[in-house]
Amino acid sequence: MKELIPTINEIVKYGLQPKLTVTDKEKLLERHLVKIYDLYFDIEYKYDETDFPDFDKSQLPDIRQNVSSNFKDFGFYKTILDINDIGNLKDNTINDAIDDLSDIISDLLEIKWRIENNSLADGLWFFKLIFYSHTQQHILNLLNFMKQEATDKILTKNRKSSK
Repeated sequence: MKELIPTINEIVKYGLQPKLTVTDKEKLLERHLVKIYDLYFDIEYKYDETDFPDFDKSQLPDIRQNVSSNFKDFGFYKTILDINDIGNLKDNTINDAIDDLSDIISDLLEIKWRIENNSLADGLWFFKLIFYSHTQQHILNLLNFMKQEATDKILTKNRKSSK
């Protein structure tokens, strides 16, 4: 788990600092999201029954605003409500890539805080809990959005160059 905190740091910086100048930030973000996803499968901990203090999200900066300043192309996208309902082509929902990354960052900040302020076991327990119940879906949605955005950019560029 030596890679966990450095990987978290690489993702959360986009919610903690506005207008970062990072080359290939979408590619780097994608790489680190996949790395967090992979680290989830290696979590091993012994439950710590200590009564620890709770994480105070009110002390965080405006993560959503910072994410928005760092990823100008992030926005709304459409998803299917029930992927297994093949015949239903009407039930869609609108999601938000900025919200996805903001939620991922908030979850990762709490994991990091718990590791650094409570215990490694508490942080890993929370990682296991929050990832499966919340973070995982945001990562999958965001990666799918980013893939579609990259594909759209390539197609648009190819159309312009073929004219």
